[in-house]
Amino acid sequence: MNKYYGLIISLIAGLSTLIGYFFIYLRGNKDKIISIFMPFTSSIMITLSIIDLIPIGIHNLYIFSNLIKLLICIMFFFIGFFLTHIIRKKYNTDNSLYKTGIMSMIAIIIHNIPEGIATYALSSIDFKLGLLFSIAIIFHNIPEGITIAIPIYYSTNNKFKAFIYTFISGISEFIGALITMFFLYKYITNTILGILFCTISGIMIYIGFELIEINKNTKNNHIYFVIGSLFILLVELLLKI
Repeated sequence: MNKYYGLIISLIAGLSTLIGYFFIYLRGNKDKIISIFMPFTSSIMITLSIIDLIPIGIHNLYIFSNLIKLLICIMFFFIGFFLTHIIRKKYNTDNSLYKTGIMSMIAIIIHNIPEGIATYALSSIDFKLGLLFSIAIIFHNIPEGITIAIPIYYSTNNKFKAFIYTFISGISEFIGALITMFFLYKYITNTILGILFCTISGIMIYIGFELIEINKNTKNNHIYFVIGSLFILLVELLLKI
């Protein structure tokens, strides 16, 4: 299989994050838009971690017994969770919405690099499997773009900054594919991918709780959270048909 297929697919999947950026052009009350999209995207990040990242992580640790797989995943989940907490506390700013946007960007970059590794590896081995995997990633990346663009834009009123931060997070998936092609392709293992996905799930869930905290007193917060969870569950079901 042509190794450049993996690069092209990773680039398209990564840049799909920018679709989420265009949600900043929605017209309406700023507080209302935030109150809708923050719980919506937080539920997507949490639900994806639970139904996708953690199971994928555990599956990739198949060389270990079931108990060891579970213990490894739990350990690296909490490493990701508390590492994100430490970074958040060290990042000093009074603007919690801006902080959340920055933390979302960092989390998604850390998420996208191994995702780019996986996309490249799958596409290089089996083009059809890589393409299906990338379609799933595209659906995941759009709401991830929203979690960066909306907080950054509404905290700074700067469309360019929202675009750049969203672009950086998206292009990191392509960078993961490039790193794999030039350096890691022969050395990456399922165990390493499993550990990465378990760690990423901890990061994503922490950010998801951060988004909930920002809007905890918002009316209908729980409704938008449920809608986000149902949306991503529907996407996952459609992709498996």
